[in-house]
Amino acid sequence: MRFCGIDLHSNNSVVVVTDETDKVLVSRRCPNDLSKILALLAPHRDELSGVVVESTYNWYWLVDGLMSEGYAVKLANTVAMKRYDGLKHSDNEADAAHLAHLLRLGILPTGYIHPPAERALRDLARKRIQLVRDRTRHVLAVQNILARQTGGCVSSNVIKRHQALDCRGRGRSGAGNGCLPGRAIERCRHCCAESGNRADRGTSARRREAAPGLCATQK
Repeated sequence: MRFCGIDLHSNNSVVVVTDETDKVLVSRRCPNDLSKILALLAPHRDELSGVVVESTYNWYWLVDGLMSEGYAVKLANTVAMKRYDGLKHSDNEADAAHLAHLLRLGILPTGYIHPPAERALRDLARKRIQLVRDRTRHVLAVQNILARQTGGCVSSNVIKRHQALDCRGRGRSGAGNGCLPGRAIERCRHCCAESGNRADRGTSARRREAAPGLCATQK
């Protein structure tokens, strides 16, 4: 019985094949070319118990190619794997051999291999989450800058409605090529005041809806 671990990188992969005693039979760095990896595994195909591939950002092509050739492929959950703290030396060959070692022991943490038809929707949802987080981070950064420069607070909706020219001055030619911090700060202070006034009006309206009798008595 033999076991294979593949340490996958952006442009190359380290392939290690071991036996039942963890003796390394094959250890080679290959370019990310499916035909070359299959050729390297071909002599051991009949005895291979399985092939472990790291769950990296680019595992689709390798896992799909190996599975289409009939190999039993496992997708290693690298986050759940932790080698002992006293390890003195580690390289790509050692990492690939460790994957094969965990497979032999039957304690390999694995991830789910989504069918190809489902991956597009998952990738789209992940990308949307990433873009939403990026937008939120940029909005918060602008809010912090305005608070530092003006002492006011602007709602995120006000910031989202602004365009690039709202915070830039105009040069002699009329194009928006001259950044005028003073004018931009005044514009931002005006936005802070407007945002605060809208917030106050909204709070007053909610109070009137919650306690109309009390508001009438106060008038």
